[in-house]
Amino acid sequence: MAANRDTSEDDDPLTQEAAPLQNPWWLRTAIGLILVAGLTVIWATNAWLTDRFSENTRVRSELRATLYTGNLLSELQRTSVVPLLLARDPMLINALRGNDFSTTSAWLIGAQKEIAASSIRLFDASGRTVGSTDRYQIGTNNVLAPYFVEALRSRDTVFTVAEVASGAYEFTYSRAIVADGKTLGVIAVGADLTRLERSWAGISDAVAVSDSEGRIILSTEPRWRGLTMPEALAVRSAPSAIQRAFQVTADWTSMPADAYVRGRAVMRTESRIPFRGWRMINFTTYASIRDRVNAFLALEIMGFAMLLAATFYVLSRRARRQSAAYMRESADLRALNSRLTREIAERERVQKELRVAEQTVQQSSKLAALGEMSAGVSHELNQPLAAMKTYLAGSRLLLQRGRSEEALTSFQRIDDLVDRMGALTRQLKGYARKGGEAFEPVDLRQAVSSALSMMEPQLRARTIEIRHHFPRQPVTVLADRIRLEQVIVNLLRNAIDAVKSTRKPLVEIGVSSGSLAHLTVRDNGPGVSDLEKLFEPFWTTKKPGEGTGLGLAISSGIVTDFGGRLTAHNAVDGGAVFEMELPLHPAGSRADREATVNPLAAE
Repeated sequence: MAANRDTSEDDDPLTQEAAPLQNPWWLRTAIGLILVAGLTVIWATNAWLTDRFSENTRVRSELRATLYTGNLLSELQRTSVVPLLLARDPMLINALRGNDFSTTSAWLIGAQKEIAASSIRLFDASGRTVGSTDRYQIGTNNVLAPYFVEALRSRDTVFTVAEVASGAYEFTYSRAIVADGKTLGVIAVGADLTRLERSWAGISDAVAVSDSEGRIILSTEPRWRGLTMPEALAVRSAPSAIQRAFQVTADWTSMPADAYVRGRAVMRTESRIPFRGWRMINFTTYASIRDRVNAFLALEIMGFAMLLAATFYVLSRRARRQSAAYMRESADLRALNSRLTREIAERERVQKELRVAEQTVQQSSKLAALGEMSAGVSHELNQPLAAMKTYLAGSRLLLQRGRSEEALTSFQRIDDLVDRMGALTRQLKGYARKGGEAFEPVDLRQAVSSALSMMEPQLRARTIEIRHHFPRQPVTVLADRIRLEQVIVNLLRNAIDAVKSTRKPLVEIGVSSGSLAHLTVRDNGPGVSDLEKLFEPFWTTKKPGEGTGLGLAISSGIVTDFGGRLTAHNAVDGGAVFEMELPLHPAGSRADREATVNPLAAE
């Protein structure tokens, strides 16, 4: 009977399962597996949480950039109206006429407090400061200052950026004061953008605004002003706010900085400001991301430590009761692992669906852009089609009269128009794939000449006097040549349509350059009745069937893409004036400025 009892105990499955637990090698293997699993889970959690929190931080940084951009544009737009109002003020006009400026500075100081401008200065026709909110400026001569020269040249509100002695930049809107056709002086209003710098410094780690040439003109880091962004990052010694982002943490849970921030110690976000080609660059640190990730990692480490403690406790039991309890706990762990596996699989499925949805939204946006471009190209194709019709009619008459050589010339022009139509339609492909515009240096004078050649059939059909003023030196801008010619053709066509009912139709085209490249198209028609709606899509004053109302809207969008602006106003002596301003190409800007000190004299 004793032998039977021993045999029953050896056959007991619980006893057989408890025996391996007593083996040291099994114990070491179990602990090793738990450690490997813990390290794997911690590594995966660290990577996933870092990506997730980094994306959240990036979204918040982009939202802040949008807010900063809106504040900047609001301040510029608010200040841009002030010179126009002050230029029409009777008190300033009378002071300039009578050369009596005893109360002018006090009046300007009162106006400065009401409009919250940085400064207000009044210059007479010789450039002398006769009134200023800063009394130390009274009597100084500013005849060579850009805001004075550009205001006299433009006769419109102009915007200039100039570096002051302190290293900061002065942002000024200026306008000539004209009365009875005579220029009495210039009023200059400074935009207070340093206030925005101070507000940015209290919220963001580092913010910089660069102009169209890449030079930093606004920054929460004073040493960055006047430099390009690569130069600013090279000379910066990383003090204060973002210093921690350039260091590698000593905590073993962290990875090298270039591993979890993709090679950067700070997050860099760039956004385009729809004003003169400006750009805003935001820098955001990863310190908060690292702290949040480490908090989750600490909880996981604590959980695995507790798991190891429980494992040691279970493995220390050698009796069948403890072995059975361990088996039940193992079953619970397997069930928990299964649930976690299902949750992870569900999360991965949701993430895949989210990526598919994002791709769908992007494709929808591309299709919407293609639809808008299709409408624009359809509008643009009407011009070469009309020109081809005219050339075909002329060729038919030439062939009937036996003048075949002249007819061949018309056919060559038709072939050129067909090539141009093909170039226009090829632009649709650019909107169907990811990528930017094919910009290249373009001489604005050649673009105008090509547009005039394009409009030659319409000009021959009617007796219209065309006057153009071109400088001798090239006026080079960075743009898409085809799209730039589209803008010029639209402006010429609108001018030609505007002078239909004029007795002596006249269209003037002027090209000049200073700090910017300027193109002016002026007609002697009846002018524009509603300037506010002029650049809205599908708004037109033409009869049904004569226009779609897309030309000026498309032209304004193209000029904005080039970093410039397209404006219109009615001339004092009648007619409409369209002005296009574009940033000069950096390689040719110096020569252009030297050659266009007096652009009309160069003609």
